[in-house]
Amino acid sequence: MTFEIDGFIAKGFEPVYEQFKKHFEEGKENGASFCAQIEGENVINLWGGFTDRNQTKKWQNDSLVQFFSTTKPMAAIVIAMLQDRGFLHFDDAIGDLWPEFTVHDKEVSIVQALSHQAGVCGFINEFDPLNWLDLHKTAELIADLEPLWPPLSESGYHPMNYGYIANELCYRVLGQDLADVFHADITKPLSIDFQIGLPVELQNRHVEFTPPKEPPNMGQMNPMKRAAFMTKWASPPRIGAAALAAKIPSTNGFGTCEAMASLYGIFANDGFIKGQEIISKSTLEDLTKSRIFGDDLVLNFKVDWAAGVMRNTTQTFGPSLETMGHAGRGGSCGFGDKTKRLSVAYAPNKHSNAIVGDERAKALTDVLYDCL
Repeated sequence: MTFEIDGFIAKGFEPVYEQFKKHFEEGKENGASFCAQIEGENVINLWGGFTDRNQTKKWQNDSLVQFFSTTKPMAAIVIAMLQDRGFLHFDDAIGDLWPEFTVHDKEVSIVQALSHQAGVCGFINEFDPLNWLDLHKTAELIADLEPLWPPLSESGYHPMNYGYIANELCYRVLGQDLADVFHADITKPLSIDFQIGLPVELQNRHVEFTPPKEPPNMGQMNPMKRAAFMTKWASPPRIGAAALAAKIPSTNGFGTCEAMASLYGIFANDGFIKGQEIISKSTLEDLTKSRIFGDDLVLNFKVDWAAGVMRNTTQTFGPSLETMGHAGRGGSCGFGDKTKRLSVAYAPNKHSNAIVGDERAKALTDVLYDCL
């Protein structure tokens, strides 16, 4: 099978193209895209392979891939915008906006909830997975949960619930869902091809993914990991127009890698995209400062959490400790490195079982930094 690679490579970055092509030649990819920008300008924008499992549809420059949890920092960016506009502050008690959330002693601040410290990482008791498609109903169910560990004592990744918490906070102050604010205030005016929740009219551009053959390495099982990932109701339906269109800020971000690299440029370029300030410098500092660091109760490794974005303490996203990033199901990732003014996004549709640190993304990132 011949895989066509298309796109753009600036002079000096040819080794990244060779690495990208090598992954296809070795059978590691069916379809994928990779983009890197410096100061918001593309130095690499590659795509290749196929968007379907049967290898009948070629990946195009406007193919829309689901980034899953790589979407999470986009929700944090909206909350940061609300801080800049005076509607809330990261350090406010969540109960000031959402009193119902504080039952069962969940007395946490907004930033503590966004940094996965609230203790409500998932649902232990069975419920209908279709509930995930109703953002406000599910937010009510999350608010009523008893924490699975004492809030603020440790972090435990909230793979789905994070997005519903962020969305409800946005809705409480603006009366609008977070995805709509994100679209109206960032992606639409800046012509960035990314949306949280894929409208029906764009679903013909959707990239089909192949699930991994093996489950992720979660380490020793505990109730937190089970609630977050290991039940039949831990995630929403993945197939169908309604599932794709659901405006879930934790997982339902769809776009091109060029769009995602532009968005992660916020972390690389002092809060700016395309010359427009999205977040003030002081609020960006609040967004990206360390909030809790240590062994995560859900993820099988140490994490340095900021407000919904991972600090690069473990150097998952290149060598700089100043980098901010996040990874998503199957191997996607995005990050911004302010020391190099560099932002990067990678997305495959042949999913690996990596939660963070997909080997293909790491190989491309290593070669990219060698070129800088």
